[in-house]
Amino acid sequence: MIALLLALGSSLAYGCADFLGGLGARKAHVLRTVMVAAPASLAVELLLWPVLGASFSPDAVGWGAASGVASAAAFALLYKTLAIGPMNVLSPVTALVSAALPVVVGLLEGEHLGPAGLLGLPLALVAVVLVSAGHGAGSSRPSRTALLLAFGAGAAIALQLIFLHQAPSDSGVAPLVIGRAVSSAVTLTAAGLLRRRLGPEKPAYALSATAGVLDSLANLLFLLAARSGDLTVVAVITALYPAGTVLLARSVLAERIRKGQLVGLGAAAVAVSLLALT
Repeated sequence: MIALLLALGSSLAYGCADFLGGLGARKAHVLRTVMVAAPASLAVELLLWPVLGASFSPDAVGWGAASGVASAAAFALLYKTLAIGPMNVLSPVTALVSAALPVVVGLLEGEHLGPAGLLGLPLALVAVVLVSAGHGAGSSRPSRTALLLAFGAGAAIALQLIFLHQAPSDSGVAPLVIGRAVSSAVTLTAAGLLRRRLGPEKPAYALSATAGVLDSLANLLFLLAARSGDLTVVAVITALYPAGTVLLARSVLAERIRKGQLVGLGAAAVAVSLLALT
C-alpha cells in the first residue's frame, strides 16, 4: 500500500510538471525551459540530501549518471512534445511507452505478468492507435513529428526510471543528486553549443522552475516506491501521470477531445490499470 501511494503521488507530480513545462516551452525554446527546470530540480535534491542521506557508491554514481543522461533527453523531448501539442493526446502516448519498457525489464528480471497484464499490453497498443487518429479539419490530430517525439520522450522517461531502480536501495538520494547534476550539465552544454538557435525569447522562469521542482519531487517518490514494490507495478502506476496533464490542458487551454480519442484515452486508462494489477 505504501508503494502504491508513493507511485500515485509521483504520478500526480509528473503530470503537473509536464503541463507547466509544456507551457514554458511554448514561450521560449525548449532548451531555455530545461535550462531553468533542471537546475531548480537539482536544488531541491541538494536540500533533501541532509534530510534523507546519500551514499555515493560506484553503483549509485554510475546508475545515477545514466539516469541523468536519460533525464536530460526526457526533459527536452517531453517539453517539446507538449509544446507542439495537443497535450491531451501526446501525453498518454508518452505514458504508455514509458510504462511498457519497465514492464519488459521487470519480466526479464523475473517478475511475472499475470492474466490482467497479458490483456493490458495489447490494449495499450490499441489505445495508442486510437488517441493518435483524429479526423476532420477541426480534429486534434498530432503530427508525425509530434508522435515521434512522444515515443522518444516515453523511451527516455522509461530509461530514467529503470536506471534509478537499478541503483542500490541503501544509497539514499545519491542517484537523484548525481542524475540531476549530470542532466543539468548536459542541458547547459547543449544550450551553449546551440545558443545561436535558441532565439531571443526569455524563458518563463516561474513555470520552468516550478516544473523542475515538481519533477524532482516525482523522481523522489518514484525512487521510494520502487524500493518498496515491483518495478512493473510501480512504473505503470506512475505512468498514470497524463491524467493530471490532460485535466489541466482541458481546463486551462480548452483542448478538445474527439469521441474516438476519448475512447482511446479510456482504453489507455484501462490498459494502465490492468498492467498495475500484475
